[in-house]
Amino acid sequence: MAKRIEEAQQILKTLGLPVAQQNEVSALTLLALAGIGPEDSWKKASRQRCGVSNEIMAFMADRYGKSYKPNTRETVRRRVLHQFVQAHLADYNPFEPDLPTNSPRAHYALTEDALPVIQSFGSLAWEGAAAQFIAAHGSLATTYARHRSAGKLVPLTLPDGKKIELSPGKHNEVQKAIIEDFAPRFAPGARLLYIGDTAKKNIVMETKILASLGLAVNDHDKLPDVVLWDEHKQWLFLIEAVTSHGPMTPKRVFELEERLKGSKAGPVFVSAFPDMGEFRKHMKDIGWETEVWIAEIPDHMIHFNGDRFMGPREK
Repeated sequence: MAKRIEEAQQILKTLGLPVAQQNEVSALTLLALAGIGPEDSWKKASRQRCGVSNEIMAFMADRYGKSYKPNTRETVRRRVLHQFVQAHLADYNPFEPDLPTNSPRAHYALTEDALPVIQSFGSLAWEGAAAQFIAAHGSLATTYARHRSAGKLVPLTLPDGKKIELSPGKHNEVQKAIIEDFAPRFAPGARLLYIGDTAKKNIVMETKILASLGLAVNDHDKLPDVVLWDEHKQWLFLIEAVTSHGPMTPKRVFELEERLKGSKAGPVFVSAFPDMGEFRKHMKDIGWETEVWIAEIPDHMIHFNGDRFMGPREK
């Protein structure tokens, strides 16, 4: 069940949806539009008529056990489906285009262009199909970033002193805080091996070093948002910048530990939050024997149990 949700999130990310539309509700909305249940193959995706309450939210509850309050339908409509339409992922009222604005028969469906791309997920055709979709329709995340003023770009000074700019957004603001505030305090002298950007993709990627440490880069295994390497201590900091989703869950820790089997690196798993409010939203999902850092109180860490404070844990 969780696997299909994560796959839907990967589809949304690859097709250029903004970070705010890569969360669980957005993933479930995509699954509902495609008619894909927990055991269904993506190649069975279909283009079907979906109202917000009777089809989309009912599908979330019936097939994935995710029951949301009735007022969530406006969130789905305004913060998910509107963006899906802008991204050419969904059509509004395609089966009855002349419906009045407030018609109870209002509905959404996958676009004819998006359907074959979604059906190809997990196959050899996926990368090419996704690239063609982006080439034809563009990336909504990039469009949103372009429509904001350049003054809102997030300036970032890398550990080597190089200055770059990240695209606007809360997620990148947390990544900036990780590099400029967390690293000097808790990983002094560590080398930045990886940092991405929600719009520009890979800003820094030390592919050879990552591979030597057990983190070979491929399309199926997502890297943490920020990776730092302290060669002196042999500590590998694996850091997720958490805004709408993505802390170091037990599942995420297990996946990374599997990749690092046999590695010389001692992993340090960190969930980085912008503030206490965001931390509280994700507390129940954070794995034990991981670390929590909160940007608004940068001098302190929260240690989720374990045999010691920060550092690699005993296997």
